[in-house]
Amino acid sequence: MGSDVRIVIVGASLAGLRAAEALRGQGFDGSLTLIGDEPYEPYDRPPLSKAVLLGIMPPDHAALPFRPDLDAQWRLGVRATSLDLEDNRVVLGDGDTVEFDKVLIATGVRARPWSNSSEAALDGVFTIRTCEDSRRLNERLSAGPRHVLVIGAGFTGSEIASVCRERGLSVTVTERGPAPLVGALGGVVAAVAADMQRDHGVDLRTGVTVTGLDGDGNGQLCRAHLSDGTTLDVDVAIVAQGSIRNTDWLFGAGLAAGPRGVTCDAGCRAFDINGIVTDNVFVAGDVARQPHPLYDYQLLALEHWGNAIGQAEVAAHNMIHDGLRRRPHLEIPAFWSSQFGVNIKSVGIPTYSDQVVITQGSVADRRFVAAYGFRGRVTAAVAFNQGKWLDFYRGLIESAAAFPPDFDVMDRAEPFEVRASELPDPAVLSHGPTVAVTGHLPTERRVEFVSLPK
Repeated sequence: MGSDVRIVIVGASLAGLRAAEALRGQGFDGSLTLIGDEPYEPYDRPPLSKAVLLGIMPPDHAALPFRPDLDAQWRLGVRATSLDLEDNRVVLGDGDTVEFDKVLIATGVRARPWSNSSEAALDGVFTIRTCEDSRRLNERLSAGPRHVLVIGAGFTGSEIASVCRERGLSVTVTERGPAPLVGALGGVVAAVAADMQRDHGVDLRTGVTVTGLDGDGNGQLCRAHLSDGTTLDVDVAIVAQGSIRNTDWLFGAGLAAGPRGVTCDAGCRAFDINGIVTDNVFVAGDVARQPHPLYDYQLLALEHWGNAIGQAEVAAHNMIHDGLRRRPHLEIPAFWSSQFGVNIKSVGIPTYSDQVVITQGSVADRRFVAAYGFRGRVTAAVAFNQGKWLDFYRGLIESAAAFPPDFDVMDRAEPFEVRASELPDPAVLSHGPTVAVTGHLPTERRVEFVSLPK
């Protein structure tokens, strides 16, 4: 590609930065612009719910290193508000525009806020996604609150609960499901996570939700109401109820973008709303929704650190290569979490399963590997303090090995018992249809977004 080509990356976090580095590393010498809504250069997010909250790493130490010859124009602290694909430009919140020949969408996700805006504004109510969120929460935890409430027991909520107990703080965790991490790991393994929390002194309340938060009259959080009729006296509440994909700025752009992400092909090229692949719009990171052949080409939206890097590198390669030189993103998803003294690592997609078996180690010792299967083949594995084995299980997944695995190991301490993976039914969607098929003539049949009544 010539030096007159303009590439714009919307999203100046992990995926955006790694894509920019890959472009320069592969010889792209054209104009390169990164747009980010935060006023900071790219930083690493996983430490924000771990090391930063423990007070062992300042937030500004989470900055991501990058190559000194990046030669990019940074537009930080300004939000992209729309994408104009007719004139090939990104419209910014300050009224400025940035023109492009190719654009990469890497806008990621944001924390889902507490649903009641007046309650969310109480002093003591937090979400955590940015370095500023982590800095503010660390200051509050360091001040020694009397009781902390964590709303939601996914990975972020569980990690925060672990931090609270490590700091000696009293903490209650509420989870509408039957156990922590159940939506990601299934009921069998999630039961281990529940035992871990309770053994470390967490007041874990499952099958309940928080219905309201009260202030003391001076704007300070003082009480939480639960769906079982009980109340809790709390002075800090962390809302950890998942994330929202940053696609709202793409409304009307003509892309297949909605609450579940921006749909793209295996080469990270975005689809338009008619299902036709674009050739100058690419997507990577948490906001991407992409098919994977090992999982029946279902569209997967993955909020994983390694996935963001892998997609960014593939997107960058395909932005500057054509035809047969383009390559797909086919990596096996992987993630990790550290909580309550246990390192949890996963490879594959545990939710794409109907059965699970403990293949190695002991659940009682919280040192084991669980293999997941679907329709007779291995689809995922989760390790508690046994991460060294995951490359082996990655090989089983990639080769569509039979489930249950047919091998003997030396460190099995429990009977080889295949069980249902006990994945809960997906929650009912909180939004209506975002796409409608319209048109009266077959030759004019198109797709357009419609605004639904609120």
